[in-house]
This record gives sequence, C-alpha cells and structure tokens, in this order.
Amino acid sequence: MLISGSPESVCHSLTVDVEDWFHVCGAEILPEYRRQSRVVAATRRLLDLLRGQGSRATFFMLGEVADTFPELAPAIVADGHELASHGWSHRLVTGLTPAEFRSELERTAAVLRQQTGCTPLGFRAPRWSLDRRKTPWAFEILKELGYRYDSSLTPLAAIGDPNGPRAPHLIKTSQGSICEFPPLVAQSLLGNLPVGGGWGFRAFPYGMIERALHSCQLAGVPGVLFVHPRELDPDSPRLPLPLLRGFLAYGPRAGSGKRLEKLLVSHTFKPLVELLESCPPVS
Repeated sequence: MLISGSPESVCHSLTVDVEDWFHVCGAEILPEYRRQSRVVAATRRLLDLLRGQGSRATFFMLGEVADTFPELAPAIVADGHELASHGWSHRLVTGLTPAEFRSELERTAAVLRQQTGCTPLGFRAPRWSLDRRKTPWAFEILKELGYRYDSSLTPLAAIGDPNGPRAPHLIKTSQGSICEFPPLVAQSLLGNLPVGGGWGFRAFPYGMIERALHSCQLAGVPGVLFVHPRELDPDSPRLPLPLLRGFLAYGPRAGSGKRLEKLLVSHTFKPLVELLESCPPVS
C-alpha cells in the first residue's frame, strides 16, 4: 500500500546518519582513526544549521557513537529532533545473523534510552542493507521490538530495487505492518538517480533536487533527504579507498552546507516519526 496525502499538506523529512568519517562499510577501522574522531564537532555544526533555520530532523544514531560520546544524543534531543537507530557497529545487515541484528538493535536502544529517555521508533540500515528477499526476518524483528518505521530500502539499481516504490509504503510482517520511507530519487532516462543524499546530493545540480522535491509535492508524498555529518566537514580525514569508493564516500563536499541551508529555507521538514501521522494506521 502506497501512502500519500494532498500536495498542500505535504512536508518533507531531513534525516541524518550519525556516524564518523571512518564509518565506511567494509573498510577496516584502525585505532588511530578513532583517535581522530570528528563526529561530535561535525554533528554540532549540523545542529547549529538546523537551529538557525528552525528545522527539525530525524537523527539515525549509530550505537557505538552514542556510547563513545554520551553528550551527543542528549544534545540532539534537546534541540527537538528525533532519535532513531542506525544499528550499533555499522555492519551491513546482510552480513548479520538474525540474532546479531536483534542484539545490535537492543544494544543501541538501551544506550539511547539511558542517555535521553527516548526509545527509537525508526531504523535505517548501514548502506541501505535491508532486503525484502535476503533479509525478510529483519522486518519481523523490527516489528517485534516495537519499531514503527524503517528507512532502508532504496529504489536504486546499485544498492536496492530499481523497480521498488519511490513513495512511503507499508511492509507486512506476521505481527502487522511497518512503514517504509525510501530516500528521494529523481526519475530519468537512465533510471532513478540518488539526488536525496550521499554523493548524488553533493554532485548532481541543485535544480535536480528541487525538481524531485516538487514532484513529490505534486504527488502528495514526502521527499526524504539524508546527510552525514562528515559531509559538512570538508576538512575531515579520508580513508585510503579506491577512487570510486572514495568519491562515493567523501567527494565533493565543499558546498554541501550551503546546499542544505538553501533547501531548509525553501521547504518545510519534519522528523519521520511525525510523518507517520499522515499514514494509515500501522497495526
């Protein structure tokens, strides 16, 4: 079931994957990388930007980041943002067993509750690594643990299903449904393009992002953007990655802050949990 409303009532959502500059899936994390952490300063820079525009977002918090920097999650909540789960270790869900996935969710939720009193209601998998065919058990576990929504499925050929829904929709489990919020994409002759975040947000012309959001508005569905703190920190270190992976993870970043600020001025954004109010009841 696809979820939509009237164009006049549509708000978009900005989401943040709270992870450090070295949290790149499949890359080895050396001890010296952790000593060069920049996630607190970069996230505070993003919080300042949102506060200046009166915008609120959903922050998908990596459990090990929250545990290492216990001041960060409370600062996010104090500014009126939503805390959601990004798992604990930034490992791909497709590389976890069901028991390991459950443990990561429970461990992260426990830390966030202890630090803020908030229980996460949403989840995003590292590198969009949920798959309805390969990891159907993940949605069952999310529902069992009380999660109301997920934002891990992309309508993209490289890291998802190019024929998947572009609009929010419900995923059925044996215990009821969970709402799925895909990231914003732009339709083109080459297929769906990832303008809503990551390298696409940084590299594609700004007008493509605006047009994609406008298309969502006309369709009565929210556009979901996503950013990482490192994208507002162009001077942060970089992992020694192959050329293509390095581009996808880090470049180009210099104009990301200005680009995001322009979008915050032009559009209304709400945390994902508040967009659930416009969804059909999730049983």
